Amino acid sequence: MKRKIAVVTTSRADYSHLYWPLRELAAHPELDLRLIALGPHLSPEFGNTVEEIEKDGFSVDARIECLLSSDSDVGMAKTIGLATLSLADCLGQMRPDLLLIIADRYEMLAPAAVATALRIPLAHIEGGEISEGAIDDSIRNALTKLSHVHFTSTQLARSRVIAMGEEEWRVHCVGAPSLDHLHRSVLKTREEMEAELALNLNQPTILVACHPTTIARDTTREADALFAALGALSEQLLFCYPNADAGSRELMERSHAFAKEHGNAKVIVNLNPISYWSLLRCADLLVGNSSSGIMEAASFALPAVNIGIRQRGRERARNVLDAEATQSSILDKICLAQSREFRCSLAEMENPYGDGHAAERIAEVIAALPLNEDLLIKRAKLVG
Repeated sequence: MKRKIAVVTTSRADYSHLYWPLRELAAHPELDLRLIALGPHLSPEFGNTVEEIEKDGFSVDARIECLLSSDSDVGMAKTIGLATLSLADCLGQMRPDLLLIIADRYEMLAPAAVATALRIPLAHIEGGEISEGAIDDSIRNALTKLSHVHFTSTQLARSRVIAMGEEEWRVHCVGAPSLDHLHRSVLKTREEMEAELALNLNQPTILVACHPTTIARDTTREADALFAALGALSEQLLFCYPNADAGSRELMERSHAFAKEHGNAKVIVNLNPISYWSLLRCADLLVGNSSSGIMEAASFALPAVNIGIRQRGRERARNVLDAEATQSSILDKICLAQSREFRCSLAEMENPYGDGHAAERIAEVIAALPLNEDLLIKRAKLVG
């Protein structure tokens, strides 16, 4: 019988990383893929991106409505609870042989907790990384300890997972699956992106991707410096929507207000993965605090100004310039990133997050796993 593999996706952000693993799992002759979409995927405010999944040819086996229309940490906590209740029924009926989750979104705590109670083995992608300025860091580590199989993006991340007490045979360094897009997908040309966005991308263009800093009580406290710095720029500014975290609606409102006041700015509500990577290839600079500035921008040798504490501790290539959350620091790093000397220094740089073949490695490991009691029983290491 085929192994029933359930995969959870919560938003456009993790779906863009899961696209090629989903392709490999769906095509594998020994695997039966079941896809569960929840949270922002089902929200019109965030683009109703479940439709993009279906346009890509995937069948969505379960839709979990759980995202509260709020902009607070209490709303985030309640969203976890709603997701847990619905997933208990969903996974209790589906009973997959393995549940695959990814990264560090707070919603992922729900499927991990339910799978633990139902004795469903968990596989986790992108554990062992660090992002000190977000609650994602704690969530990622919690998911690691709840999981039975680990797919890390780098060797250093693999070492961290093993240092957390995970047995070495469970931990596989496969690379970041988002990079598979850059090697396997057909990215759009500059002309195609211009037609899609109704923009001229031949002029200097800065992509802005700013998310709430969820470790802080005031999750948008670093935004004042960012918008002040952007107001001093003459380049074309393209804002991407933030993640669905506490403070995201404030960032959306400020982005729209900025665009109304500045003729050089435009807000992009939603981009499918191919369009987003294609836009990264067309842009001259990425500014904000998104992991894409660190994980994917390096593959294009695209300069990225990383602001504040959200991504502190994450491995990075030499395309990343870290700025403090002050107007002067941000502008100084933007100036450096735009310099000819800095851009020339990025020639032939390598991306530490892999070679674009993560998805096939993930599918191979899942197909060969011993799905028995030994997988569920994690044996502690002896210390000393």
